Amino acid sequence: LTLHRYPPMIMQRRIEIRGNYRSNADAFTLIEILIAVAIFGIVLVAINTVFYSGLHLQRATTRMLDESAPVQQAFAMMRRDLRGAILPPTNSAFGSWFKSGADNQSFGSSSDATLEFYTTTGTLRHENPWSDLQRVGYQLTNSTDRTTLQGRDLMRVVTRNLMPTGVEESELEYVMSGVESMEYECFNGTEWSKTWDTELEDAGLPQAVRVRLLMVNTNAVNSILREPIELLVPIVTQSRTNATQVAGGGA
Repeated sequence: LTLHRYPPMIMQRRIEIRGNYRSNADAFTLIEILIAVAIFGIVLVAINTVFYSGLHLQRATTRMLDESAPVQQAFAMMRRDLRGAILPPTNSAFGSWFKSGADNQSFGSSSDATLEFYTTTGTLRHENPWSDLQRVGYQLTNSTDRTTLQGRDLMRVVTRNLMPTGVEESELEYVMSGVESMEYECFNGTEWSKTWDTELEDAGLPQAVRVRLLMVNTNAVNSILREPIELLVPIVTQSRTNATQVAGGGA
């Protein structure tokens, strides 16, 4: 067995060379660093795209809900009033009254459609001597907001004192703004009619009332594609004669 002896300086040099070789093998090269930076950048771009899309969708949804909230509130008010619609007896001091009128203009032009009827949706209060029966009307008026000239205001006219001793007083309630046109249609059981008047030729309440609202669209690109918003309310309460019917025959 032959033992090779190396001088101490040669042995130390061999150890240093082996140590430098190991440290160079464990480090990242420039190409690897550039690839990692590129991958990290792609991931950041993807995360930013997803975050921006989610933020844009959230803002669009919030804006849509804000725009539809007044319409939903207005339709809820109309639905409640129409479901409580009644006709007082014909020989009463109130008169038998359900009126709906609209011009024959198509949507997109100004419409002065009105709807007036008796309903049982009045609020009972101790300070007011009125019953729950009231007369309600819906109509479009010119906007009171001078900052914008787009659209008209939907107003609710309420009359609580139905038997006044002097001038009849009505309350004008603001419902919503930004309405371009409004249309009413009444269903008599066979067809829809744009007018209804119990004081002229129409007898009793209509079986259903359809309301169409066309809102002002500030976006000129989508102005052609917009459609009216529709509310359909069936009226289940129908007036009956209060005359006493006597059966014929028999002594």
